[in-house]
Amino acid sequence: MPSYDPHALAVALAHGALLVVGARLIAVDIAEHRLPDRIVLPALGATLLLVLGDAVCTGETAAMGRGLAGMIGLCAFYALLRGVSRGGMGGGDVKLAAVIGLVLAWHGWSALVIGAAAAFALGALSALALLLARRADGATMIAFGPWMILGAVLGIGLG
Repeated sequence: MPSYDPHALAVALAHGALLVVGARLIAVDIAEHRLPDRIVLPALGATLLLVLGDAVCTGETAAMGRGLAGMIGLCAFYALLRGVSRGGMGGGDVKLAAVIGLVLAWHGWSALVIGAAAAFALGALSALALLLARRADGATMIAFGPWMILGAVLGIGLG
C-alpha cells in the first residue's frame, strides 16, 4: 500500500483552491478593474485557517509566524502605495496583498521577495508593451491583480 504525506496533500489542495480563486480574480479584475471583497476576504480567512491548521498539525509555528509577518508587511506596503498613488492602486489590491503575503511568506522569505518583485516586473512589462503598441497612455487604468497573482505563482514556484 503506498504511503502519502497528509501535509503535502493539504498543501496541494490549498494551492489548487487558491489557483481557482486566483483565476476568478484575474477574470474579474481584467473585466471590471476590481477585486471583489466577496472573493478576497473569504480567501484571506480560509488561508489564515489553513496556516493555523498547518501549525497545529505539524507543531511548527515558524512558518505561521513568518506568514503573518508577510501578510502584514505586504499589505502595509500596498496600503502605502495606495495612499501615494492617487487612485492608481485600489483597495482590492491591498486586501489581495494580505492573502499573497501570507501564502508567500508561509513558503519562505525568498518566495515573498520573488513573488512581490515579479508582480511589479510583470505589470511594468505589460504596461510598457501597451504603451509601445499605442494601446495605452499614461492615464490608462491597468488591472494589477493579475500580475500580483502571477507573481505569487512565480514566487511559490521559484522561491
